[in-house]
Amino acid sequence: MASAAEQMAANLSWGTFGKAKDLQHRILFAIGLLIVYRVGTYIPVPGIDAARLAAFFDQASAGIGGMLNMFTGGAVGRMAIFALGIMPYISASIIIQLMASMVPSLMALKKEGEAGRKKINQYTRYGTVFLATFQAYGLAVGLEAENMAHDPGWFFRISVVITLVGGTMFLMWLGEQITSRGIGNGISLIIFTGIVANFPGALARFFTQGRTGALSPVVIIGVIIMAVLVVAFVVFMERALRKIHIQYPKRQVGMKVYGGESSHLPVKVNPAGVIPAIFASSLLLLPATITTFSGAAASGGNGFLSYVAAYMGRGQPLHILFFGALIVFFAYFYTANVAFKSDDVADNLKKQGGFIPGIRPGQKTIEYLDYVVSRILVIGSAYLAAVCLLPEVLISQLSVPFYFGGTSLLIVVSVTMDTITQIQSHLLAHQYEGLIERSQLRGRGNKGRRKTRR
Repeated sequence: MASAAEQMAANLSWGTFGKAKDLQHRILFAIGLLIVYRVGTYIPVPGIDAARLAAFFDQASAGIGGMLNMFTGGAVGRMAIFALGIMPYISASIIIQLMASMVPSLMALKKEGEAGRKKINQYTRYGTVFLATFQAYGLAVGLEAENMAHDPGWFFRISVVITLVGGTMFLMWLGEQITSRGIGNGISLIIFTGIVANFPGALARFFTQGRTGALSPVVIIGVIIMAVLVVAFVVFMERALRKIHIQYPKRQVGMKVYGGESSHLPVKVNPAGVIPAIFASSLLLLPATITTFSGAAASGGNGFLSYVAAYMGRGQPLHILFFGALIVFFAYFYTANVAFKSDDVADNLKKQGGFIPGIRPGQKTIEYLDYVVSRILVIGSAYLAAVCLLPEVLISQLSVPFYFGGTSLLIVVSVTMDTITQIQSHLLAHQYEGLIERSQLRGRGNKGRRKTRR
């Protein structure tokens, strides 16, 4: 038997969307800011030799450079003002969240509510500036080492640092504005837009490789089938739930008995969504941004950066090991600290009078929820690691464009599903508001008729 909410969701149509003016404004606002982001990926940093940069990236795009280009929407390949992308902000968020779980002063800030959250966000912005400055300076030095600067020197380095750090901070602001005044998660949508914008070019290069004989028809068909299967698998796993039975006690008011109802607490197999993959990729891109533009790494030297570039390259065992371990770690960490806080859920159940049959409210409920979620995440984290790593290994062996990898498809599918879910939530809220207004109008009309009869 479908619930009222499910029946309303099934009845959503373009007519309902046309009446939801607030939702239309939110969508248009988000699209407008994403267009601003795409324009910024074509504005180059001053003082760059475009011809040398293009020649360099023709070689680097087959390796870690392809990953950098994917997460920045092609801005790295053009050395645009958004070349660092949103990754320094994500890396700073990871560091602050890790510290908030270990440092007592930050743990106290987390418990202060809105004021504490604002303070932690301020620390995250400071961390973003520090990491972006470090990466931007490394890029400036690497550009000089590869003779891609028209006028190398301190003036060039300072201008690159100011431009790239300013671009990252502006992107961070865009993401926050999309989240608060638009639709969907702003940071995820920025990464999603960068990936989707470069999909047509990746498809063209992919089929060109087949036409020139670089890839056999069997490999092309196999990659397409793999991409379709990955999309279907991601959709299935993102919708998979573990339902925990919740019981509400009966209460008697006068001669009537209320309550005694039962419902379910849905727990997703992957509560963290696409965040663990983005976090893991962000941390791996931190050293990769430097090694890609390092003269030692590019020339095959024996320095430390050359070893990092060699052993942390796509498809290498060390890269796969670190990537998989980071995905599993962040799946548990983000779920416990953000996506599904067992203590908050148990507290809300206690306030509403609900309980899990056979489990005492309070600490026992928290322990039981932790027990269930930790075991569900064994499947959820394994699914994330498999989707991100298995296609990446195959692609590194077959030299297929990185855009057909598991990470890119996972981000595109997950962000699309989350955004559609938010749109449906707004439409349902609009329908509920319409029903309430109609019921109030009918109530006033009935009162007027009664007065007229009298």
